[in-house]
Amino acid sequence: MTIETSTFDPAEHINVDDPEFIQEYLEVMLDENGLEGLQRALGHIAKAKGMSQIAKETNLGRASLYKSLSGSGKPKIETIDKILRVFGVELTIKQVSVH
Repeated sequence: MTIETSTFDPAEHINVDDPEFIQEYLEVMLDENGLEGLQRALGHIAKAKGMSQIAKETNLGRASLYKSLSGSGKPKIETIDKILRVFGVELTIKQVSVH
């Protein structure tokens, strides 16, 4: 008996029309995986929404957007802010307890 498997793609399970879901997903990815997790989550959501559409709405080049959201990319805070706003969320600062 052969078992077929496929790679899990989070982008296939993201409701891009639900800003609350997007916010929660970004928060969980950031909390659990730090900035790398946030970057991955932004990439998943952008893929789900359509990278070309995100590029158009942010006035960023499609290739530049792919590079910024790749595992090796180092997106500027301005780029992250533009992408977040397209998703209907914004970056905020909150106080945390220091160990």
